[in-house]
Amino acid sequence: MTTAPPAAPVISAWTAISPFGHDRASFADGVRTRTSPVSAVDTGRWAPGPGGTAATVPGFEPRDFLGTKGTRAMNRVSGLAVVAAKHLLADIGVEPGDERDDIGFVLGTTTGSVQSMMDLTRASLTGDKPDHVEPAAVPGCVMNCAAGQAAIWHGLKGPNATIAAGRTTGPHAFNYARRLLRTGRATRVLCGAAEEYSPARAWVEHHRRGGDGPVVIGEGCAMFLLEPADLRPPGRRVLGTLAGFESRVCLDGDLAGTVAVAVRALLRSAGVAPEQVWAATGSGFTDSHGDAVETTALRQLFGAAAVDRVPSADLLGDTASASAMFQLAAVLSVAESAERAGADHTVVTTCDDDGSVACTLLRLGEPVA
Repeated sequence: MTTAPPAAPVISAWTAISPFGHDRASFADGVRTRTSPVSAVDTGRWAPGPGGTAATVPGFEPRDFLGTKGTRAMNRVSGLAVVAAKHLLADIGVEPGDERDDIGFVLGTTTGSVQSMMDLTRASLTGDKPDHVEPAAVPGCVMNCAAGQAAIWHGLKGPNATIAAGRTTGPHAFNYARRLLRTGRATRVLCGAAEEYSPARAWVEHHRRGGDGPVVIGEGCAMFLLEPADLRPPGRRVLGTLAGFESRVCLDGDLAGTVAVAVRALLRSAGVAPEQVWAATGSGFTDSHGDAVETTALRQLFGAAAVDRVPSADLLGDTASASAMFQLAAVLSVAESAERAGADHTVVTTCDDDGSVACTLLRLGEPVA
């Protein structure tokens, strides 16, 4: 007796809080028009950082979306994740107050809130004895604070996980969510990634890169609903199917070559030819020489037309662990109204300066019977 392998999960809803605005429509409009959301840092809102520009979510305050109760000590990255989850749950008809044992939550982030960590460290050195720090500030320094806050706020009692893998976080988070669905640990999963803008994060990135000019820091949260195609409610349209995942580590210094190896393996395992790929898009990573290694590899594999169809996530500045999630949201934004002429797959790649590479294959539209 043989058992058919479980079907690949589908993406059936998504949302984004980004420098373009507070909802999915604002993000999609910004991507389609390729408008840069980078602007001067509001010195009335933020302490000085290493640079004068950033890509921040305009006018975002968690209390404006969640109320004043329970948000006083909420840091920015948690606020972005909790509000994005609120929007996505509303889109799929989960009412506030509904507790769901079957909905999992997977969130990617680099370290959580760098600003919260720095503030707590400063308070521990300068605060009055014997307490030194505000106890309510401690949970905000834990990496999984944002994922835990989202689950508590929205009654999500399924598996709850935080994934941290640098800029390759997005594909790894999707793969983790896919395993939760395939093993039956959840029937639906909210999967996303969130990063905040803060002076602390801006300074950390500035010094991590050797202080060679300021980095334009971006922020926001992109979040997707993953579920088995045969369990989705009637009327909920399938936007795409997660058809594959690959990761590699570059050991010889040829990062573009490693991207190419990973993508070829991704297509081979899925049985997809390059001609079936409508768009191939990277996260905008550049190496220490300023070379766009992902773009180089993808152009050689798929040609300029496929690579240029979707703008790179670096339009939003450096969104770190959220870059691949925003890239996938950009793909869905452009694909919604595009003619694909028979090509129905998208490759999304991302890589980091530690040599890690990851890529995701998405089949656009309804699943093939």
